[in-house]
Amino acid sequence: MKLTDDARSSLCVQDYSPKPIIDGVKIINLRRFNDGGGSLTELGRLTAGILDAEDSFTVAQINYSEMDAGVIKAFHIHEKQTDIWYVPPTDKLILVLADQRSESVSSGMKMKLVLGDCKSQLVLIPPGVAHGCKNPSSQRSRIIYFVSQKFTPDVSECDEKRLPWDFFGREIWETPRE
Repeated sequence: MKLTDDARSSLCVQDYSPKPIIDGVKIINLRRFNDGGGSLTELGRLTAGILDAEDSFTVAQINYSEMDAGVIKAFHIHEKQTDIWYVPPTDKLILVLADQRSESVSSGMKMKLVLGDCKSQLVLIPPGVAHGCKNPSSQRSRIIYFVSQKFTPDVSECDEKRLPWDFFGREIWETPRE
């Protein structure tokens, strides 16, 4: 088949190779068990409060959050706390991570992940990695997340610091047009 010169000059091949990962970020694929009546996903097993999938992570608190359609919640960063996020496979969120640790080998690196969307995964977010998310769907989405520190709203003790939603540029939240 012969293509027009205009089409041929604009062709490209999409890159499906694995993307670099921020140092300390871990993506843990979970097993989902399905049967005729539904499904079960094991989010984690604990031994004395320590998550078996990540032996250095002690769970201090488990949270559940809902995001309305189209909402962006960004960016926050912890100096001490590690987060592990889970989005149910029936939901979809875009998670943006940005390494803000000056001494990290991946300092300044950004990652964009799709959570949920038929996948069952945990994402470990270490301290110093700014994170935020967008609900691109037309329905409410949910997040269950494990944290290594108990939350306190007391300003003098709170480890959750905020950056503006567009700190890394407004375009980071745009949906690719291909």
